[in-house]
This record gives sequence, structure tokens and C-alpha cells, in this order.
Amino acid sequence: MFSMNHQKFMEMDELSLQKVPFFFMIDFLSENVQVYRENEIEKSGLLIDFQSFSNAEQKHNLNKNIEWEAFPETLESFKAGFDKVQKNIHLGNSYLTNYTRKTEVKTNLSLEEIFYHSIAKYKVFCKDFFVFFSPETFVKIIDGKILTYPMKGTIDASLENAAEVLKNDKKEKAEHYTVVDLLRNDLSMVADHVKVDQFQHIELIRTQQKDLYAMSSEISGILKPEFAGKVGSIMKRLLPAGSILGAPKPKTLEIILEAEGYDRGYYTGVCGWFDGENLDSCVMIRFIEKEEDRLYFKSGGGITHMSKLEDEYQEMKNKIYVPIH
Repeated sequence: MFSMNHQKFMEMDELSLQKVPFFFMIDFLSENVQVYRENEIEKSGLLIDFQSFSNAEQKHNLNKNIEWEAFPETLESFKAGFDKVQKNIHLGNSYLTNYTRKTEVKTNLSLEEIFYHSIAKYKVFCKDFFVFFSPETFVKIIDGKILTYPMKGTIDASLENAAEVLKNDKKEKAEHYTVVDLLRNDLSMVADHVKVDQFQHIELIRTQQKDLYAMSSEISGILKPEFAGKVGSIMKRLLPAGSILGAPKPKTLEIILEAEGYDRGYYTGVCGWFDGENLDSCVMIRFIEKEEDRLYFKSGGGITHMSKLEDEYQEMKNKIYVPIH
């Protein structure tokens, strides 16, 4: 398995050094790495809609009332894994752990319809497998400069002074600081002169159920010479993405695998488009997966020592939505 993926990362390096455009998808544990040259994307059955690249045709009107129902696990069931995470945090094994769940959803929308009609920065539809509509950039590489935009902290936008409340919430703030610090360290592995350019930027995410505010920051650096033009080596070094894992990374990964008890698969992995010069990539969140004839929405959030069980349970449920409005 390792050698196969090692080859895939090397293939990404070769293509990016030769300035050949390609699209890639890497699952959460970097066990499945897919690489598609531009002329192979069509055959793969993938539909992609990024700001920098799209192979999706014009969408048709959606002439139906959307039916959408989620069946979240009970608070007790959520608590079992949450307690494992909290125990490890109190033992000092982790100071931020991203805890996620899978929730069955029922809808009269097909995965393809969700792809065409949802509004998001990054969307991918993989036929009979999954669709996601992610607001979160992983890294961009523009003219030798690498940028990342960690997103941590969300709030229901209908609450009074929601943006201010989010910015000043002690728990959300601590979580955001931690992720910014983690990603600054991660970026330093592949880049020099790493700095935080923008801190705690608030953006609105519209959905059919409710609008949310999300908090993100911008961090940048100049690629080290040994990583210049090597997209595969950069990804291999940076993954899993810090914002959906936690810190410190190796121990937190162990905690996640024990606490969650299900396979994330491509959820919280990353995918990206290299256009021959520059790279745009995203974290695969807001993710719906098909298993046999059932649909599962995977969602979660960061847990710190300040996290309250009910709040985290609510956040996990808040994120189960489709951004169709």
C-alpha cells in the first residue's frame, strides 16, 4: 500500500515539475491517492467545480421542493467518543481533537443534483460514491508562494451580533488560535518566511436550513527550494490537514481512530487542481457519501478542554445541511 501511494506522490511531483495540469484526490489517511491528467477527468466520472477549474455543464433548474431529513445519533451515542477525546485532552495527549460523526440523511435530491445546485467554493461529485461542497481552502500555491486558510469556528448567523459573539467566544477563539499555530508550524516544514497575514476573518455561508458565520485566517510563506514545483512532496508532508485533525498530529490521529469508530474515507481528505503553474486545493468537508442505497452526511468539530458536550453535539448537527437556496 505504502509503495503504491509513494508512487502516486512521485507522479504528482513529476507532473507538476513538467507543468502538466492534473487533478488529485487524497483520502484522510493518505491510503488512497488518485491522480488524473486533464484528459482523464471525463473518463473518471468526476464532476469538479472549483473557482479555478470546472468541468461541470450549466445546471438545469431544480423543479421540486427539497425534502431533507437528518437522523442524528443520540446524545448518549455522541458522548461515548466525546468522553474518550476529553479524557485524552485532560491527560495532555492532545490539546485540540477534531471529532466527527456520520449521520444518515434522507432527501429527494440525487448526489448529482446536490452537486449542481449547491453553492460552495469547492464541489466534487464522484458518481455513485460521494458529493461534497466545501467552503475550506487547504493550500494555494501562486508563483512560489504557499498560502493556507484554516477555518475553525462556526455560529448560527441568525443569533444576535453573531459575528461578534463568534469572534469573542473563548472556546472558539482558543480553537482558532490552536489551528492557526498548528498550520503555521506545518507550513514551516515546506516554506520559509511563514507569517499570519489575516487573523479571524469572518465569512457568511448561506444554506437552505440556516445561514452560518465561519471564522478563518490566512497564513503564507515562500516555498523552500527543495519543495518548489513538487506538489506531491508538499502534500505528503502537510497531510492530514491540521484543521480536521488537531494537535499534536500523531497522537491526535490515534485518539480520533479510537473515538470515532468509523472510517472517514475521503471525508476530510484533500483534493486539488494544478493548472500547470499554480495549485488550488481544498479540504473535503460538508460531505455526503452513498453506502448501498443509504446516504450519510459526515460532520464534526474541534474539541478542546473547554468544549461542552451539548454544544459540540449541536455543532455537529448544525453542519448537516445542503447550501441550496
